[in-house]
Amino acid sequence: MTRKKVSEERVREETSPLLRDVNMTMPPTCSGLLCLSLLLGKSLLVSSVQVVTSGQQSISLNGKWTLENSNGSLSLPAEVPGCVHTALLKQGYIQDPYYRFNDVAYGWIALDNWTYTTTFTVPSDMRAKQRVMLVFEGIDTISTVSLNGAAVGRTDNMFLQYDFSVGALLTEGDNVLTVSLASPVRYAAQRSEAHSYRVPPDCPPEVQQGQCHVNYIRKEQSSFSWDWGPSFPTAGLWKGVRLEAYDVLREVHLATVPVYSTYSGWSLQVELQVEVVAEKHPYFEVCRSLYVLHVTLTLSSNHRRGPLTGPMLVVLQSGPVELWWPSGHGDQPSYPLTLQGVLGPGLTFTADTKVYFRTVELVQEPVPGSPGLSFYFRVNGKAVFMKGSNWIPTHSFQDLVSPAGVRSLLESAVAANMNALRVWGGGVYQQDLFYSLCDELGVMVWQDFMFACALYPTEEDFMDSVREEVRQQVRRLKSHPSVVLWSGNNENEVALATNWFGIPGPERPLYVKDYVKLYVDNIRALVLEEDQSRPFLASSPTNGLASERQGWVADDPYDPRYGDTHYYSYSRDCWDWSAFPRTRFASEYGFQSWPSFSTLQKVSVPEDWSWDGPFSSHRQHHAEGNRQMLEQAGLHYHLPNATDPLRRYKHTLYITQVMQAQCVKAQTEFYRRSRSEVVGGKGHTMGALYWQLNDIWQAPSWSSIEFGGKWKMLHYFAQRFFAPVLPVGFEDGVSMVIYAVSDLSVDLNLTAQVSVLSWSRPDPVCTLSSPATLVRGNSATPIFRQPVDALLKGCGNCTRRSCLLAFHLEDNHGARWGPGNHHFLCSPRDAEGIETPHITIWFTVRGDGERGYTVTLRSTSVAPFVWLDAGDVPGRFGSNGFLMASRSQEVGFVPWGPTSAEELGRALTVTSLRDVY
Repeated sequence: MTRKKVSEERVREETSPLLRDVNMTMPPTCSGLLCLSLLLGKSLLVSSVQVVTSGQQSISLNGKWTLENSNGSLSLPAEVPGCVHTALLKQGYIQDPYYRFNDVAYGWIALDNWTYTTTFTVPSDMRAKQRVMLVFEGIDTISTVSLNGAAVGRTDNMFLQYDFSVGALLTEGDNVLTVSLASPVRYAAQRSEAHSYRVPPDCPPEVQQGQCHVNYIRKEQSSFSWDWGPSFPTAGLWKGVRLEAYDVLREVHLATVPVYSTYSGWSLQVELQVEVVAEKHPYFEVCRSLYVLHVTLTLSSNHRRGPLTGPMLVVLQSGPVELWWPSGHGDQPSYPLTLQGVLGPGLTFTADTKVYFRTVELVQEPVPGSPGLSFYFRVNGKAVFMKGSNWIPTHSFQDLVSPAGVRSLLESAVAANMNALRVWGGGVYQQDLFYSLCDELGVMVWQDFMFACALYPTEEDFMDSVREEVRQQVRRLKSHPSVVLWSGNNENEVALATNWFGIPGPERPLYVKDYVKLYVDNIRALVLEEDQSRPFLASSPTNGLASERQGWVADDPYDPRYGDTHYYSYSRDCWDWSAFPRTRFASEYGFQSWPSFSTLQKVSVPEDWSWDGPFSSHRQHHAEGNRQMLEQAGLHYHLPNATDPLRRYKHTLYITQVMQAQCVKAQTEFYRRSRSEVVGGKGHTMGALYWQLNDIWQAPSWSSIEFGGKWKMLHYFAQRFFAPVLPVGFEDGVSMVIYAVSDLSVDLNLTAQVSVLSWSRPDPVCTLSSPATLVRGNSATPIFRQPVDALLKGCGNCTRRSCLLAFHLEDNHGARWGPGNHHFLCSPRDAEGIETPHITIWFTVRGDGERGYTVTLRSTSVAPFVWLDAGDVPGRFGSNGFLMASRSQEVGFVPWGPTSAEELGRALTVTSLRDVY
């Protein structure tokens, strides 16, 4: 995309309470005035807002504090940012909380009260400032803050930044700061007990071994346990602490919101919120200039004496700009924005941020041939099929979430051809780095507010806290182009609609009223007040506009003709595509698997390595989960039966990953091929976000990436089933059908090349080719159809049990488009001629200058689900879990750290399906 200059023709301004008196004339001098200059250039880099203010001083209070429990029996050094659990771990009071059964063994930590204490000095010139603020970026959660023995404030929300004015309390010598944290578990129970009526659920299922009443406290909901995670109700100073002092001006908030109009082009709204202490200046003038590739705008405003806080809004109209696109649809260019201010001699500040230009719409319109409404995202005027997953907290202890770990997960998502992630509402709003990386990588973010699988109280103090939470988070995140949707909660509409909690009929109106009060009258109203540049949904799943028309709680929020769908079924055959809902948008679906042995080995001992043992039962937080996995696997595969217990355990872990990968593949391919068709009023599917991307600990879950970053077989499958161009095969009655699915904007002429393979040898029995078919951009097009019996009859002695199909797409020049795919004509369990392949492996260092190795495999027969495992060597393969239908195959391996050939050789193993019989 070529660079284009922004037009100078249309420049206008909009006033706010802080810009009432506006003129377009630059004052001859800025001496004694507040002058703000905004400079907008061009860059492809991404960074968060950085502010430097002269005349403002700051002292970081991060680092070593002292931590003490309620009775004084424990007193230890503690790092801030941090939490009680990690402080105890670092000082040797506890083992790794993830080790074996420690999640239950360390339950006492969350039942105690804890106090953080630090001592600091403040220079005299800083104490002399007109205002000194104590800033907590995040306190988890219920606390009383005291300075030099005087209480300065209380906190009740993990997701808020708290600012306390403390200038009058500072002393010349040592200042003692204490934060007294109440037990989150006891606090939640007390709030529940004090409430005038029950707000369900009371407690999580017993299998989760968790704590009760988490819906009464504004902290990470999954910290009290979830069906994929442990119960670690944390307490601590989980974000930074600092002291800020200033005389005149403090920058509070800077946001940019580009807006596009078909009539006037692009407008850039720059929102600057400042806190002004102007006692030295009876009147002062605000003037600022905005430079956008030679366009300058100057504004001025007079203000009265005294403190003043309010937003400054400037709208710049410009010509064509380079647009931000989701991954796979274009680049992600940004424009660096510099804001410079001057107030009197020597008083300046500078703020740097990034500006992106993109539009996003959630399209809910009538669908031809259907009584429902569409549900898809249109970015920069283009309908985009969302491909991705759901993001849960990456660690139970947020201070242990590393930038490298966040980057690795996001890069792994993009490497699997994902363009979207849903930040699930039972965790935390992610750190700034997460959203900046999503901006950089082109990952669209469906952002839930942090409410999940519960009803919530609506007392005024709770609502006040929620309103401030929403206000702060929207202001923090709305400048990010990656954030394309606000969603009020996870599954709370459907919980009410289908009566998850057994609420008696006469009491239901009370809970519906509370639901509307929280998510509509407050959260939605605040979001629309703060940000109208992206859509808002009250819940997920929801019928969207149809839910609104039914009073925000639909009769059937699972109606596939509207909105989005969450769908799970563990008893029905996952190979049967007719079982899946032909939905408009699949925002949750999935199947469980266990992580690899090398991941589990870190938190277990040999006596734990049994499928039926206490450790396996303890780690499984989904009721009947282990049984469901084996029953689903047993529909199509022989279950492991090795006589050696450890070998059988490892094979069972493997077969759960095979099952999960194949099940999610079948469901995702169904959604992708349903994008262009409506059947019985259902279809036109425009999103597939499987549950879930990542893990919070080493345990069975629905994830495609294990705790620590290792890819499961599912993630390698996702790399293929989310490919921009993909052949999808399935049986429709008696016929084999292949669709060509394309996310590209261009049209293609493609043929399906089909190979009929025998299980007993890797050479094709015969090949077929379909006529060339025009595949429109952004569509799914049938490209091959033939009765299976006729197809097999034309290939010698092939039967459903003795043969399988492999296929790929080619253009008129013989060039392949997208990955190959395959279709089993029978369950591998029933296949005839399938043999234990003799697979040999060796590897060489790549000679093309890339870091990594090339692994060469040779096989004597067709081998399904070939799995290469590098053990504890961190890295990933170019392909894995694949059908090896040739006599040899090369696979690349890129380690994520220094790795010798000897280390890789010792760790590398290969397994295929026949090995587990």
